[in-house]
Amino acid sequence: MKELDALRSELMTAVKDAAGLDELEQIRVSALGKKGRITGLMRGLGAMNPEARKEAGQALNALKNEVAEAIEAKKRTSADSELDARLTGERVDVTLPVRPESQGCIHPISQTIDEVVAILGEMEFSVAEGPDIEDDWHNFTALNIPPDHPARQEHDTFYLPGSGDDDRLVLRTHTSPVQIRTMMETKPPIRIIVPGRTYRCDYDATHSPMFHQVEGLVVDESTHMGHLKGCLIEFCRAFFDMDDLPVRFRPSYFPFTEPSAEVDIGCTREGGEFRIGHGDDWLEILGCGMVNPKVLENCNIDPAKYQGFAFGLGIERMAMLKYGIPDLRTFFESDLRWLRHYGFSAFQVPSMVGGL
Repeated sequence: MKELDALRSELMTAVKDAAGLDELEQIRVSALGKKGRITGLMRGLGAMNPEARKEAGQALNALKNEVAEAIEAKKRTSADSELDARLTGERVDVTLPVRPESQGCIHPISQTIDEVVAILGEMEFSVAEGPDIEDDWHNFTALNIPPDHPARQEHDTFYLPGSGDDDRLVLRTHTSPVQIRTMMETKPPIRIIVPGRTYRCDYDATHSPMFHQVEGLVVDESTHMGHLKGCLIEFCRAFFDMDDLPVRFRPSYFPFTEPSAEVDIGCTREGGEFRIGHGDDWLEILGCGMVNPKVLENCNIDPAKYQGFAFGLGIERMAMLKYGIPDLRTFFESDLRWLRHYGFSAFQVPSMVGGL
């Protein structure tokens, strides 16, 4: 018992004199931890006779509880003292002027959309908009997309639950449904562009579940493939600011256009660098074609009287090419450092009125 009294006195003095939370934790471990002094004494109870074990056990439990309570009480006092010291030392002078903040930036996606709209606006296109949630007919059927097309499969498209097979709701996979709605609600001539968000089940360095497109549509009695080529050649050269940018049209296939084409621009990949302009290589940047007569019929437009052309491009892809952004996923990571590097001044935003 004399040994316990001496241990109690030693531990209580150490707790009282502890200078902070770290020192209290060291005292707790040395006394009550797995290899602590009190813990070691309790392990030795098994070697005592029953009478001595009972008396020693009660004394050790009382000492254990007393030391634990003293440590907790000291912790509360120390925590309060440390908080008071921080509050005293970390004062804020509310009379000081506000710290200067850096000016905000325009996101590259917004900038690119504004640039595309400004260029095509000078070509007398008007902007049309539509809902992000579409029905199956506007998103697929009206555009002559067959039921077995990969874009209509569950693994490629976000379908909303609870809708039937014939009238399923879907997060639009392109902005083409706005073209359908415009043709059904407006009589030709039609000359629109459709910027907006689109959604597909894909995610890697060049794909995102949500991305942005701008599509164009012209429908009248005289438009032909030459008008489409002239429009897109001028657009590409204006967007990349190269008057002599090589542009070619390569035959392709889309269900909603006939004939269809991919648009390529000249580039070079020499020396491990990629450059847009003159070179011995080509890069595909958008798709286009003459509106399929079946699409016109689905929108109650007489294909014998009217014809038109359509095109579509990905905003993120165009921004990556023009501004040297290597990974599409960084557009959506909300990194202020990235935005300060790739962002644009709010005073230099292009418009359909002022152009670029």
